[in-house]
Amino acid sequence: MLARQRQEVILDEVRRSGAVQVHALVTRLGVSDMTIRRDLDVLAKRGLVEKVYGGATSVVGRSTDEPGFEAKSVRALAEKDAISARAASLIRPGTAIGISAGTTTWTFARHLDDVPDITVVTNSIRVADVLRTDRPDRTVVLTGGVRTPSDALVGPVAVQSLRSLHLDMVFLGVHGMADGPGFTTPNLNESETDRALVEAGGRLVVLADHTKWGMVGISTIADLSEADVLVTDEGIADDAREILAARVGELIVADVPESARVAE
Repeated sequence: MLARQRQEVILDEVRRSGAVQVHALVTRLGVSDMTIRRDLDVLAKRGLVEKVYGGATSVVGRSTDEPGFEAKSVRALAEKDAISARAASLIRPGTAIGISAGTTTWTFARHLDDVPDITVVTNSIRVADVLRTDRPDRTVVLTGGVRTPSDALVGPVAVQSLRSLHLDMVFLGVHGMADGPGFTTPNLNESETDRALVEAGGRLVVLADHTKWGMVGISTIADLSEADVLVTDEGIADDAREILAARVGELIVADVPESARVAE
């Protein structure tokens, strides 16, 4: 198969699912890892894909762009893991928490095994799947609603169920954060549901890696000042760090271990 043909196959897959992984393309196309990476380099230079760890995703930039879960799940993996581990340390036994949808909060949910006696309310199918367990000290409540590309349940059913709850803490994942627009999402229905989740919580903890700074979705979930805690990673730019430190209640910058940094 010629390089152009391989690249057309790769582009078709990116358009279909929002992301591709190198190992899957190696198997599908019967070529080497380096050949696939060169193809991705070519496509990235042409502005047709965005290279990420282990593969590539569709190019995102508009305020209404909403990548699917798979597309977002391969971005900033080490950063999300470090953020999630640090955020999990904030939870105390006996706490009722809310967790929004998203790949960062999905990673966060995987760090909750060592936290006993918690009740979790979420509008994320993926988060609920991670937390599904027969542990007697854990209750997991999944809201109803209409499913979005990020596997969130949104709309009137989700909003109504959240408005009747009172949670100790809410852990919120966001599409973007910026001075002015605040924490945003590209999905109007999801923003309404996320706002209801925020209002149900006593404390708001936002989980956002450094790549989210400067991205702006069409709808605001909350102002920067509404975050009691923002957990980000050490890749956050100095100017952004200064703004965030002045606006949020507490800024936590998680260290990413060198062992977790894998060259793309």
